Amino acid sequence: MITNTELEYKGDQFPSQIVSFEQDVDSIYFHTDNNVILKITILRDSLIRFRYTTKGYFSNDFSYAIDKTQSHGYNQLEVTEEQQYYLIKTSKVFCKVQKKDLKVSIYDVDGFAILEDEIGFHWEECYEHGGNIVKMSKVSKDGESFYGLGDKASHLNLKGKRVENWATDQYAFHKDQEPLYKVVPFYIGLHHNKAYGVFFDNTFRTFFDFCHERRNVTSFWAEGGEMNYYFFYGPKMSDVVINYTHLTGKPELPPMWTLGYHQCKWSYYPESKVKEITGKFRELRIPCDAIYLDIDYMEGFRCFTWSKEHFPEPKRMVAELAKDGFKTVVIIDPGIKIDKDYWVYQEALKNDYFCKRADGPFMKGKVWPGECNFPDFTKPEVREWWAGLFKELISEIGVKGVWNDMNEPAVMDVPGKTFPNDVRHDYDGNPCSHRKAHNIYGTQMARATYEGVKRFAYPKRPFIITRSAYSGAQRYTSSWTGDNVASWEHLWIANIQMQRMSMSGMGFTGSDIGGFAEQPSGELYARWIQLGVFHPFCRTHSSGDHGEQEPWSFGDEVIDITRKFVELRYQLLPYLYTMFWQYVNEGTPMLKPLVYFDQEDFHTHYRTDEFIFGNQILVCPILEPNAQGRRMYLPKGNWYNFWTKELVEGKRELWVNTQFDEIPIFIKEGAIIPKYPVQQYVGELQFDELTLDVYYKLGKEKSVVYEDAQDGYDYNKGRFSLRTFSLTGKEKELIIQQHQEGTFETSYTKFKINLNSLPFKVKSIEVDNEKITFDKAHLNGSNSLIIAKDFSELHLLGV
Repeated sequence: MITNTELEYKGDQFPSQIVSFEQDVDSIYFHTDNNVILKITILRDSLIRFRYTTKGYFSNDFSYAIDKTQSHGYNQLEVTEEQQYYLIKTSKVFCKVQKKDLKVSIYDVDGFAILEDEIGFHWEECYEHGGNIVKMSKVSKDGESFYGLGDKASHLNLKGKRVENWATDQYAFHKDQEPLYKVVPFYIGLHHNKAYGVFFDNTFRTFFDFCHERRNVTSFWAEGGEMNYYFFYGPKMSDVVINYTHLTGKPELPPMWTLGYHQCKWSYYPESKVKEITGKFRELRIPCDAIYLDIDYMEGFRCFTWSKEHFPEPKRMVAELAKDGFKTVVIIDPGIKIDKDYWVYQEALKNDYFCKRADGPFMKGKVWPGECNFPDFTKPEVREWWAGLFKELISEIGVKGVWNDMNEPAVMDVPGKTFPNDVRHDYDGNPCSHRKAHNIYGTQMARATYEGVKRFAYPKRPFIITRSAYSGAQRYTSSWTGDNVASWEHLWIANIQMQRMSMSGMGFTGSDIGGFAEQPSGELYARWIQLGVFHPFCRTHSSGDHGEQEPWSFGDEVIDITRKFVELRYQLLPYLYTMFWQYVNEGTPMLKPLVYFDQEDFHTHYRTDEFIFGNQILVCPILEPNAQGRRMYLPKGNWYNFWTKELVEGKRELWVNTQFDEIPIFIKEGAIIPKYPVQQYVGELQFDELTLDVYYKLGKEKSVVYEDAQDGYDYNKGRFSLRTFSLTGKEKELIIQQHQEGTFETSYTKFKINLNSLPFKVKSIEVDNEKITFDKAHLNGSNSLIIAKDFSELHLLGV
């Protein structure tokens, strides 16, 4: 007898016609006659969730990515039935659901198609593992561009690319290599000057195809789980990114010292070597706030232990480093050495905290300590236990930060370099295999670490850094981009990755400056420093296998360049801290690619090198050897060359000459940039003056400065200082108005105002409608003046 069983095991299946629908407040359910249900939930007028099941019912609705503390709400929701489709209306978009095949189309209120199903939702039964391979294909519009997806080592615009999301220990990865360490299944589409976003919240191995296989089709699919995605409508890219970041969560403010310069290597030991490194920074007057200890600080690579040989008195050492301004950050990996005499192993074994294989034995794999078992961080009791392990490190020894590595999870000497698929996880009461839990393992480890460090660092703020992450990890941790290479290609990759991570909600990210693998030339290291100081997380790190990589390893010229740019970062700390405050409060990315800054200018859609640091500083790194300058694109507006103070008109490409100790930096016309004096570490100096660099503009511009105690949680009680400066420039007049919020009193009492490119000579000065004399304002020609910090209006009149 011939059956069609083989045919049934192949090919895609599709929803059939809708037979019923129902509405339950903000959710609309569509049922088809082949048991498919589509649930559409309106979270905001411009944020809609689409969730499909092929079983006739939905499984438990659970996500690690979604920030449940965030509120949502919409202004309008109407559902009407037409002859061929159902129409869902909000105040921002219309959504049509076709009756015959469940295909979805989304339009703006003017009826312009933003995103339309091509084949739409379809699936393939997975007979090997059970469940479905779930798929979605969308029509790609003419001229459409794509951005996002986290730390991909590809061109910023993903048009024509196919990418894979499976957290992978990818040592010495190269351009366009897939997959990498992080999983952020969120992309931004841009066409006809309208931006939208899609977040595919599925933790299985996922894929995205941006017109790679078929020219006018964008598709995404997963090897299991649900077709569950969120649609964000702009039309501005900023609207999409901010709403995505709001949905998946924002971090708390980090302590300001974490925004300083950090030094790391695999590995600094023994104690005398650590002291040698930190002493050299102070001797050479290169500012530095943190020193990192890699796995060699432990006893046989056992987590939560110290090598008695290399670090006999860690509490004393950490205190001595702190006295000299260095915060100590230590590494903690997930692999727990199998050792019956090791207390951490004993506790986990006794309480059944380790991951298990399908048939019962513990997951065992080789990492740095040798054979290890691995905690199941998807289990709440395990996270609570893990958090408690940090008591000695943080509250007793005085370590200030924890660095989670190898948490993809990485396993040596096995196919795939990670856990086998049959490993089981609790998944917060939703038991599953490693196929589902793999991509969030690192995030849940970082979460448990964050909860422990926060508990024992209180009343100070915690600092965590992770290598592996899934969407939403930014609520708990900063990150870096993993084991990069000392090459010019990787300098280009680092620049792209930081911009992409900022657009993907994970702003507090950096690369290993100089490259982790291999050895940079002095020129490459200098160029990397010049870029790295403009990344939110700023750390030199190297494997140590290929030579020294401290700033003084490359000669006096590189020492001077490093000092110059690290000092610039420390001067810009109030500007950087304000960027972070805007990210935390508003979801605004700290680094903005040019396409984010001006999506209306088509020339920005394929620019990769230039980016906006904060809101008012344009940076363009030098990415090639032997460069005497470079061509770059200036976006809309007028910009001052930071080095020459020349005013340059934007929206055009130009050649910029630079020296070896410079890169192209431009300041937005009208900006007021706050600066601290150079410090060797955050908190070294008490100062009575904040510098404000004012860049004249014929017109108006706003600037903001946020400050607080730089650590602790008093800012949540209103103890912060938020200054908004409104600049108005006229031909012979400059007016600066200041509005203040918050109850925090800064230590300084006055501003030193540096006036750049003022087109007139100052004739008179008024502060809050009272004239003051030039000597009282310490007016230096027409270049600078000093006034009390609490003015409401400064008025400069010229001749």
